[in-house]
Amino acid sequence: MVDLRKKPFYLNDEQVKWVEETFNSMSEDEKVGQLFINLTMKRDEESLKKLTDDLHIGGIRWQGGKLEEIYEQNRFVQEHGKIPALIAANCETGGNGAVSEGTFVASGAACGASTTLETVRDMARVGAVESKAVGCNWTFAPVCDIVSNWRNTIVNTRAFGNDIETVISRSLAYMEEMQKQGIACAAKHFPGDGSEERDQHLLMGCNDLSVEEWDDSYGKVYKALIDAGIESIMVGHICQRAYSKALRPGMKDEDIKPATLAPELLNDLLRDRLGFNGLIVTDATHMAGLSAAMGRKDAISGVVAAGCDMILFMNDPAEDMGFIKEALKEGVISEERLRDAIYRILGLKAHLGLVGATFPEKDGLQVVGCSEHHALARKAADESISLVKDTRNILPISTEKHKRICLYFIESAPVSYTDGTDKAKKQLIDILTAAGFEVTAPKSLYELECENPSPFNIFKIMEKQGIEEFKKNTDLVLFVINMKGYAKENNTRLVYSASHSCEIPWYVNEVPTVAVSLNYTNHLFDVPMMKTFINAFGSTKEYLEALVEKLTGKSEFKGRSNDLVWCGRWETRL
Repeated sequence: MVDLRKKPFYLNDEQVKWVEETFNSMSEDEKVGQLFINLTMKRDEESLKKLTDDLHIGGIRWQGGKLEEIYEQNRFVQEHGKIPALIAANCETGGNGAVSEGTFVASGAACGASTTLETVRDMARVGAVESKAVGCNWTFAPVCDIVSNWRNTIVNTRAFGNDIETVISRSLAYMEEMQKQGIACAAKHFPGDGSEERDQHLLMGCNDLSVEEWDDSYGKVYKALIDAGIESIMVGHICQRAYSKALRPGMKDEDIKPATLAPELLNDLLRDRLGFNGLIVTDATHMAGLSAAMGRKDAISGVVAAGCDMILFMNDPAEDMGFIKEALKEGVISEERLRDAIYRILGLKAHLGLVGATFPEKDGLQVVGCSEHHALARKAADESISLVKDTRNILPISTEKHKRICLYFIESAPVSYTDGTDKAKKQLIDILTAAGFEVTAPKSLYELECENPSPFNIFKIMEKQGIEEFKKNTDLVLFVINMKGYAKENNTRLVYSASHSCEIPWYVNEVPTVAVSLNYTNHLFDVPMMKTFINAFGSTKEYLEALVEKLTGKSEFKGRSNDLVWCGRWETRL
């Protein structure tokens, strides 16, 4: 059983009494409701009232919505619920993880590339202040995964990198800044992503390190965070076969389960060996990493029985909660296990001072996206943008030598053509033009389709002008990549908008060419012919402006790259 007077709760006698009395006063429905975190997308009063009055929800996270809508949603939940709610956001890059109007400061990869801890501290502080303004009290971060597999794009930009000490220092700094603002952290994704290339949204992930390798990497990271007082840990739908077999001798491969369903990983490893006394929350339960292991009825009850205290997201609320009630009745979940989970949930709420607290005043919303925070984003961009290589000494570029720029902007296909294409392309053109360059930007198939859908557009993309004419009219090619991918493919690679496209780098030996990635750090694998390559880590105005300043030599490259950028290939270094 949890000891609420110890780390990370540190409750006093009065707070422990509140937990005990609250638990004893709760009905079974109220106890079951506390186990769940709802993905809130409906914000009308009737829907929110159902969450608080009927489902007795323990926590919420949401998707979509504007600033004031989110504020009013969270205020309603906190003021109408019998028990205060844990209100969570994914503040992995700043305040934009809470609301769309929030400030993107720096990705995990940018924080790892920066040589100063100020970058991650600024990112965390902005995220804390802006999310707190809308009532958040919990962040699903830091992402303390270790990216040892260059093919991994699931946490490529979300994690702090591949160096263990860097991951530890950035994770601790992030946690410290959040805790200063009274926000609890949930480190993720135990037992660790980044060692393979597949996405747990689509299948059960596998951390295939040996016991010794895990102890010397992820084990050190989690132990450092636990010793420093991390309040909660998010468990991924990721197995750790070596440890499961070491802790359960004789276990067969077919019995290996993701950590969310593995008591040997949650209790023997995380609780006993690493000494974690805080709250364990699952990753999203609609992910295939969980459903691939067993049917939903058994999985929903199984995660609690295995040792998870809270369940992230419901499918059908009545059905999922019914699964828990049935498991309690049948003894799959013991009364002691339920009590332990609820005590940890209530303990975290007491630890955060949510009992009797007033909701933030609405005028505090003015801090979201404020100029001070955007200045910190500009500072983060300056500190993190990294020159991977410049083997032909093209940089810096200038309006005297490279006035006429041809910009090829390689982006992912739009979510829908009604959304339009990447806004960063026009922003970059405007910034380059303001710097004195003349920019030609061939349209992608996506842009042509947005303007005028036609089966003939693909042929326009395949057209190429004469080499000599191109050389005569072009001083430099700027090849910019902004690929994105999430929960639809296991590995996001560079993809051109059409086959045999003019975007494909036929020009690298004709005119000086500079390649830039605005997102993933592993694109040299697909364009090793690029002799100048930059990882810029962001596509916001601040990052694009800082990029142009560094391209033109007005600012030095301050970020650092790790060996993963070479993707294990010799020719990427040339």
